[in-house]
Amino acid sequence: MQRSLRSSTFRFPQAKRSRLCLRTLATLPVGHAETTFTPAELSRLIEEHAKQPPRPLTLSTLLSLADPVTPDSVLKSVGYVLTEIPRRLARRARALEGLPFIVGMNPFVARTLERYRQSFRFLSTHPAVNSLEENKRFTEQLDAVVSSHANDIPTMAKGFQECARYMTPEQISTFLDEAIRSRIAVRLIAEQHIALSRSLEDGEMAADHLGIVHKFCSPQNMVRMCGSWVSDLCEATLGAHPEIVIDGEVDATFAYIPVHLEYILTEILKNSFRATVERHAKQYTSSASIPPVVVTISPPPPSSLPHQRFLSLRIRDQGGGVPPAYLAQIFSYSFTTAGRQAASQGGSWEDAGLGGGPYAAQHVGGSAAIDGSGSMGGGLFTEMTGRGLQMGMGTIAGLGYGLPMSRLYALYFGGSLNFVSLDGWGSDVFLKLRCLDDAGDAEI
Repeated sequence: MQRSLRSSTFRFPQAKRSRLCLRTLATLPVGHAETTFTPAELSRLIEEHAKQPPRPLTLSTLLSLADPVTPDSVLKSVGYVLTEIPRRLARRARALEGLPFIVGMNPFVARTLERYRQSFRFLSTHPAVNSLEENKRFTEQLDAVVSSHANDIPTMAKGFQECARYMTPEQISTFLDEAIRSRIAVRLIAEQHIALSRSLEDGEMAADHLGIVHKFCSPQNMVRMCGSWVSDLCEATLGAHPEIVIDGEVDATFAYIPVHLEYILTEILKNSFRATVERHAKQYTSSASIPPVVVTISPPPPSSLPHQRFLSLRIRDQGGGVPPAYLAQIFSYSFTTAGRQAASQGGSWEDAGLGGGPYAAQHVGGSAAIDGSGSMGGGLFTEMTGRGLQMGMGTIAGLGYGLPMSRLYALYFGGSLNFVSLDGWGSDVFLKLRCLDDAGDAEI
C-alpha cells in the first residue's frame, strides 16, 4: 500500500534506516572514538545528567528553527539535541534502574535499559557540532540512534507483561505514562532536527511544512490512508472489513504532526474494525453487508479563543460497545480482551461473553514483532502489525497499549481522547486535537 504522506514528514525509507542502524550501532559511536567507560563511570555520568532538569522548550521555539531553515538555525537545533536529549535519556535510564530488582532483571526491560545507556553515552560525550559537514555526519548517527529505539515500547510491554505480579497496575501505568511522554518529547526534538538538516541539504523546505509539522494536514486524507491499511489488515486477519464513511467538514485542514495523527487513527480504527467484524460476522457473509465505521470531522469553530483552537473527530462504530464490567479499564495498559480462550479457539468475542470487541486491545508491535535479538523494523509510528502471523507481520490485536498510548499522544499538546460505549450497539471515540500553529506555548 502506498503511504504518500510518509514522505511529506521527512521520514526516510525504512530499509535505509535499518541498514544504517545496523552499521552504526554495531560499533555505536561515543563522541571521541577513544572514549570508554566502566559501568560505574557510566552510571555516575548518567546520574549527573539525570540531576539536571530538562530545560523548558516550547513548541514555538522548536518550530521557529524551521522558519526559515538556515545554517545557523540548524546548528542551533543540534545544540538543543546535544543538551536536552541526554538529560531526558538519563532520567529514563535512572527510572529503569529504579524498578524492582526482579523487574529490572527481565531480559526485555534490561534490553531497553541498555539501549538508553548506549544512546546516552553517544550523545552526552559527542563533541560540539560546529559546521554543516559535522552536522551531516551527526544527523546520520542520530537517525540511527532514533531507529535503535523504534521498539522500546513493545519490548517494555512484553517485559511488564511477564513481571505483572511484581508491580501494581497503578505503578506500571505511572511508569509507562512518564516513559511515553518522555519518548514523544525526545523523538520530537531529534526528528525535527533530522528534518531541518535534510531540508537544508536538499536546498528546500516544503512550503506547507515546518520540519515535521504539516501546516495543512488533512484529516480526511489521513483517515483514508490509515483506513486502507487497516482494511487490508482486517481482511487478512478476520476475513472481512467494514467500509469507512467520512462526513462533516471533510475538506478541513489543520497544523499537526502527521505521524502522531496516523498512529492515533490507526489504533482507533483497528479497534473499531475488529469489534465491528467480530460482532457482525455471524450475521453477514460479505464486507458489503457489515455496517460502516463513520468518521466525522469538525474544524475549530470561528468563535474559538486564541490558543484554544481544536479540530475534532468522532469515530463511530456498531461493534457492540464495551460491557460495563470492562469500561473502567479501557485506558489501562495491558487491558485486552484479545487472546481469551473462546476467541483463541476460533470463536467470536460474543462466544467469550465479551460483547462487541476488544477496545484497548491493540498494540505497537507486540511480542509477535520481537525476535530473539530484539531488533525490529519500523519506527514508533509504523510499528503496526500486518497481514497475519503466518506472513511475519503480526495480528490485529495484542498487548493492550494502543488506546492508552493514543490518548497520551492526543493529550501531549493539550488535546483529548474520550470513549463512549453504548453497550449492545457500538462505541464512539471523540478525538480533540489542538491546532499546533496556535499551540506555541506547549512545552516539550
